[in-house]
Amino acid sequence: MTLTLYTNPMSRGRIARWMLEEVEAEYETVILDYETTMKAEPYLSINPMAKVPAIVHNHKTVTECAAICAYLAEAFPDADLAPRDEERADYYRWLFFAAGPVEAATGNRALGVVPDAAQQRMIGYGSFERVIDVLEHAVAAHPYIAGARFTAADVYVGSQVIWGMQFGWLPKRDAFVTYAARLTNRAPYLRAAALDDATMATAA
Repeated sequence: MTLTLYTNPMSRGRIARWMLEEVEAEYETVILDYETTMKAEPYLSINPMAKVPAIVHNHKTVTECAAICAYLAEAFPDADLAPRDEERADYYRWLFFAAGPVEAATGNRALGVVPDAAQQRMIGYGSFERVIDVLEHAVAAHPYIAGARFTAADVYVGSQVIWGMQFGWLPKRDAFVTYAARLTNRAPYLRAAALDDATMATAA
């Protein structure tokens, strides 16, 4: 079995790294530079979008952070991070909500794009304010996004909440702060952050 993470420590690759630490997989890390190796072969053959992260597991490529989280949960079942029957609906609902409406709404907000009323009917997320209200309700409903226990969906949803507050894309509402604190105290999260931070320090 081979497993390689292609990443940059100042990217969404931190999400994939966190998930890899959660499943306790053995993996190789390849650090890519935004202006050079990320935009050239051999990486373009792995991800033609020239973005990170990507993982290659037993010669199969997975890109997109939400997909990587879901894939690794299934590929490493002993970690018990895939949804159980009673968690499945919330697991997939909020995983894809974070990858779709939350990602789009916060990205537009960061770019200063504010859809008018007519445009809100055209785009999938409607308004930023509604997305944030719905996300707040979702993270407040249970200790974790799919219920009482931590799952792979929390890696992705949690990353959106943690980074959103860090970079000012999300308001620091009590539900977000409480949820983020619950996640950032996890040992795999701390290991992943330390690995990426050390890589950043070396590169600097």
